[in-house]
Amino acid sequence: MGGIHPAENKLTHEVPTKVAALPKQAIFPLGQHIGAPAKPVVQKGDKVKVGTMIAEAGGFVSAPIFSSVSGTVFKIDTAIDATGYRKPVIIINVEGDEWEESIDRSDKLELVADHPELTPEEIIKRVQNAGVVGMGGACFPTFIKLTPPPTAKAECVIINAVECEPYITADYRLMMEHADEILVGLELLMMGAKVTKGYIGIETNKPAAIELLTEKCHQKFNGSQYQVEVVPLQQRYPQGGEKQLVDAVINRQVPAPPAIPVNVGAIVQNVGTAFAVYEAVMKNKPLFERYTTVTGKKLQNPGNFLVRMGTPMKDLIDACGGMPEGDNKLLAGGPMMGKALTSVEVPICKGTNSVTIISDDEARRKDAQPCIRCAKCVGVCPMGLEPYLLAKLSEVKNWERAESEDITSCIECGSCQYTCPAYRPLLDNIRQGKSTVMGIIRARAAAKK
Repeated sequence: MGGIHPAENKLTHEVPTKVAALPKQAIFPLGQHIGAPAKPVVQKGDKVKVGTMIAEAGGFVSAPIFSSVSGTVFKIDTAIDATGYRKPVIIINVEGDEWEESIDRSDKLELVADHPELTPEEIIKRVQNAGVVGMGGACFPTFIKLTPPPTAKAECVIINAVECEPYITADYRLMMEHADEILVGLELLMMGAKVTKGYIGIETNKPAAIELLTEKCHQKFNGSQYQVEVVPLQQRYPQGGEKQLVDAVINRQVPAPPAIPVNVGAIVQNVGTAFAVYEAVMKNKPLFERYTTVTGKKLQNPGNFLVRMGTPMKDLIDACGGMPEGDNKLLAGGPMMGKALTSVEVPICKGTNSVTIISDDEARRKDAQPCIRCAKCVGVCPMGLEPYLLAKLSEVKNWERAESEDITSCIECGSCQYTCPAYRPLLDNIRQGKSTVMGIIRARAAAKK
């Protein structure tokens, strides 16, 4: 349903991944996931290694945070993160690169068949203890997805390898460089979810990845108890959204919130999450680094990097030749759903799949004009909503009507604003309205308790 096809601008598609240099100082926000922020378990002056837990989960829906560097805890303070607000952080001065001895740093591919101790419960426990969250940007703790509520039964695992957002190529490079590990990660996810059916959804603008993973799947799963299918998908943004992907791959529609994909039998995990699950379960490696694209048309040497969490974005931008001259907009993520940043010192976190620099002439908005009732925003909405109406209801603060019109179903993809010929700030207004309505819903639920 709906969707658009913006210019791809995959500038780094064929640029091999480089290992980013260690920062001089690493900054670790405590809220790198959906749910309660993590709680520090270190103090100023403590010595840490790569892989040392520095903050424990702050509740059931939460995840621990691990140091990606070795050194000394400089202080526990606040710093500006991708939201633009000051949030609690742990700052570590980097000294050398000493790893926890429990982490397997070898390149040997570990196979499930060689680890008879791996039960579904053991897999979920290791994933939880390693702080693995969704790597596509939502950052939902992965272990919770693998333990659905009693009212829902998982039937398959869908790997989201769509990467439909313009500019970003981190997932593509990960597939091309670590296909075997990703497939072991998928096998572990299927074991943890107690299903035997798996899908890998990839858009057709990545033919090399489709061919590679199809061949690898045939070699690995042919004759096994697991049935895994690589599904080539039409190029369409925002097909990487969970509900859109479920519809495209298995032709099932996920109802409005609070329904989630597992309510129709699907557990969706990003391809980066599958790789992180492999490392957590097979290598005893907590989640403290990720693949990230650094890109922009005016950037001198855009590229893909394996980055330690806590690295300031400035370090990566400098590694690509520095910030281009003139006025630029810095985004955490891509141009459609990324967040504009106020500082280059914002650190790479678990959900940072891209650092995108857009020049002023690309980013500057045109003046908004009156709505011409063309309904283009309705036609492209992947959730079947009426964006023009939701934006107006938010503007006039009619929260009751906004809720009844399903504003909470908006996935904030920006397709409506992208296609509007009158340049209306549709998504801006809807985001504000959705946030307010969700707050009202939470307050109402709390009052009933």
